[in-house]
Order: sequence, then structure tokens, then C-alpha cells
Amino acid sequence: LLCAGCPPVEEPTTGYDGVQAELEKLILEEMEHAGILGISISLVDDQELVWAAGFGMADKEGGVVATEDTVYRVGSISKLFTDMAVMRLQEQGKLDIDADIATYIPEFSMGRPFETDKPTTLRQLMSHCSGFLRESPIGSYFDDSEPTIQETVESIYGLELVYPPETHTKYSNIGITLVGYVVQRVSGMPFADYVRNNLLQPMGMGSSDFVKTEEVESNLSRAYMWVAEGDTAEATHIEAPVFKLGTAPAGNLYSTVVDLGRFHSFIFAKGLAGDERVIREETLEQMLTRQFGGQVPGARFGIGFVIGNFHGHKTYGHGGAVYGFSSSFFGMPDQKLGVVVLSNEDVANSVTEKIAARAMELMFATKTGEQIPEPDAGIELEPGALLACVGTYESPGYWAVISELEGKLNLNYSGQKAEMIPVGDDEFLFYGRGTSGRIRFTRDEDGGVNGFESGALRFDRINPEGEFEYPEHWDNLVGAYGPDFIPVLVSKKFGNLYAFVENVSDYRLEPVSDTVFKFNYGLYEGEQLVFLLAPDGNVERIILAMMEFQPIQ
Repeated sequence: LLCAGCPPVEEPTTGYDGVQAELEKLILEEMEHAGILGISISLVDDQELVWAAGFGMADKEGGVVATEDTVYRVGSISKLFTDMAVMRLQEQGKLDIDADIATYIPEFSMGRPFETDKPTTLRQLMSHCSGFLRESPIGSYFDDSEPTIQETVESIYGLELVYPPETHTKYSNIGITLVGYVVQRVSGMPFADYVRNNLLQPMGMGSSDFVKTEEVESNLSRAYMWVAEGDTAEATHIEAPVFKLGTAPAGNLYSTVVDLGRFHSFIFAKGLAGDERVIREETLEQMLTRQFGGQVPGARFGIGFVIGNFHGHKTYGHGGAVYGFSSSFFGMPDQKLGVVVLSNEDVANSVTEKIAARAMELMFATKTGEQIPEPDAGIELEPGALLACVGTYESPGYWAVISELEGKLNLNYSGQKAEMIPVGDDEFLFYGRGTSGRIRFTRDEDGGVNGFESGALRFDRINPEGEFEYPEHWDNLVGAYGPDFIPVLVSKKFGNLYAFVENVSDYRLEPVSDTVFKFNYGLYEGEQLVFLLAPDGNVERIILAMMEFQPIQ
């Protein structure tokens, strides 16, 4: 647990041996169950790294095991450092996060197809309340051409906002990239240099960087992903591509569990790295305070951090996912407890979150003596009760198929598979490598299951063998589009058109016209999928949320 220039890490002194033993067992079980090749974890109690370890393989072909020093891409955890860089510049009087963004980028412009007098601000962007597109035409998550931050940002000039500012929570990678571009413009330094010199190095995060340095590359894990093919039931396991994101400030950080553990300690020290004041205590507290709460529906972000509640205590954190890597960063500031879980498998955030949550429960119970409930193992239900739930369901945003095998229910939630655990007569938890949540079944007047509720969505039972009517021209729209390593798959199901995007979910599309469809839920909520047709009626290309893709032949 050592790094150059850092003090030696002391042996645990706070009695976390039992925590370590239980987590080792849980991690190995989850890796086997979900087919995950490598995981690393660290636990932090204030300024002490109480445990850090790796499990499985960082490179299965080369026989390299995962350790606490293995470097992973940490995806959207990157945003925390980008936002902190902005807050540091505000402390120095170099910018104002509530000023019009055009103050710092005079050429910035975006259309507003609605009445609003609110300008775009850094505070909106950092708390995902700006109404911005999720991605950008150039430098998007799908774009492996490695454009600069400037080229990526300039590609959105003149496009329209999806929502009026400060009215919706809509997660945006290009929004945080614009934030990083402001850091670059105001500081006069390349973005990665500014963050490295002013944040990463002072915090002792010597194995972390926004660019792939020699040190990063020497310990970088390979990553692996399943790529859907033609139908969401079929997939191929490949080694994930590694390219610099055009939206680098939003997701291109490389790091280790030890370095991110130091970031937890920095937060618990209220902005101090050793004796050096990197950021003011009151600035950090502002970042850990929910923004636009009570004003914007679904507001859950501070400045960068996701703000939550865990057994009655405030929490901060963020997850990450980028081409074969999944990550969870989770902390409890009043108890000064932190967890980092990094994995080298794509769309495995339910696993990293489960491990992180259980680690926090165990550490909290150990430190405070408070009793934490054991994970819900479920209850026994009669076979008839399980079979009553089997069937096909559809909501305005997703489809779901529930099947029974050997006395257990399994869920396919719009392309993501999960096991269902009964916790009540009509209530189930569901858990898979890429999705998790709770289902409550509903019944008709005769007592038959007619649907279920999951979060804010209502799913109704449908007959998958029914006669569904489709517009004739939809046959030409069905197909695969975009890069072969992350295709957009368009299909017909249950009388509707669906698009499987980013290997995450199959999203139901709402027709706007014959060739324009709207996403009402998910990653691209409020945005559109447009089909551009050739004279023969075949699709020449599609535009997904302002990104252009060619058909895959």
C-alpha cells in the first residue's frame, strides 16, 4: 500500500478485520456470479487506509492479477475533479459559477426552443440542471477519433437545449466537458495539466491522471465488455477499446483504489492535503450540499457529488462506467468513512454498488456499534405464487419478461438480466450485474397479476403472442447502426419501436413523425432518434441525440 512520496500506510487499528473477511467472501461470490474478471477495493476511516486489495485478473491473457495498485478507468468519478477545479478557480476570484457561461466563452451559443431568461451557468452544469444534451455530435461516448476538448465543445454551438435551465435533472457529459473547457480557458493551462498540478499531485494521487501517462499505462487493467448483436438476447464478449474521450473532463480519469481512498481522506480533512490547503472548507461543504433542492424535480446532485442518505446519515458519492470499467465511490462525511470499488467489466455497476453499500454498512456498524440489518435473503413463496408473476410486461419506457426456473423468478429488464428475491406476497427485489431495484405486483379484481410498479414506472401485462400492428415502413428502420463495438440496435416489439443503446437498455421510442422518435426515459430522456432515408426508402443514416451513425452492414 505504498506509493512514491507518500507516507507508509499503518496497519488497521480500528477493528475492521471482520469487515475485511466478510467483504472478501462477498466479492468472490459476486465475481463468480456476475462473470467479473477483476475487482479492487479500498476502505477508508478518516486519514487511515484500513484495507486495500485486488481480486481476480487485471489481464487474463497476460496472467496479471488485480491488486490495490491496478489502474482502472473510473468514468464519471472524473466529474468530481473537474468540478473541484472550477471551485478552486472561483476561490481565487477568477470566475463566478453563477455568471453566464458566455462570460468565459464569448463564442458559446445554444438555441432555446422555449421562453426562459435564465442563462447557462457553471452551477447548473455541475449539478446537471442545465437542460443540456447528454452527448455531443463530435467527441461523444461513441466517437473514437479522439478530438480535443475544444473541438468537442464547439460541436454543440448552435444546437438546442433539451429543457429550460433549472427545470429538470438531466445528466450531461457534454455539460461537464464545457465546465472543463472553462477551466482550460480561465487558467490558461491544458485541462489535464491544471487538474494534475493543482489537485491530483497535492492530494498524493500519483497514479492518477486524465491522460494515459507511462505510469498509468504500466499498471492499467485490460477491460472487457459484452456487445449486443442483432438482438439484445445475443452478445459477444470482447476486450473493450481504449481511446481518449472527447468528453475527457466528464469521464477520462485513470486511477486506483488507493488514490481514490486518498481523495476520501482529503474530503474528511475538509480540503487539506497534509498541511496544504487545496480548497477551502466552506467550498467543499457547498459541493456536498444538494443544489436546486425543492426547485428542480429529482434534484440529487451537489456540485458534482451525488448527495444521498444511508441509515439516516448524509452520504456523497458518484458512480462511473466507461468501456469495460465500472466504479463506485461512496462516503459518509459525519462518520468519515469511505469506500472505493473498481471493476474491469462493463455495465457492472449494480455489483460495485452492492459491494460498496455492504462495505459501508459493515464499517459503520464496526465504528459506531449500531446494529445494521443483514442483507434481505427473501422469503419462501408457494410455486403457484411465483408462476402467477411469470409473463411479459411493458411500460412507457421499457419492456420486461419474467420467467421461472427451478423455483426462482428471473427478470429480463429491457435487455438487463436479474434475479428476483421475494420479500413479500407481491414484492420482490431484483438484482443483476447491470440493474437492480424493487418490484411491486398489482392485481385485478379477480386477484390475477395484471402488472407491476418499479420506481416511478407502471408496467402492464401484455400478451407477447398477440397481433401487433406496425407501420409498414418500420421494417426499413429496424437494424444496427454506429460503431460495431457499441451499436445502436433498433427493433420492433409489442407494437412499438425500441432502441438498445450503449449496451445498457432497450428504450421504447415514442413516434413524433414517420421518421422521428422521442426517448421519454433513460440515458437520452427528452432527446430524439431521427432516421434519414435514401430515395429507395432505406435508412442512409440515423441521428441519435445529434450524433450521426451509419448502418452496420
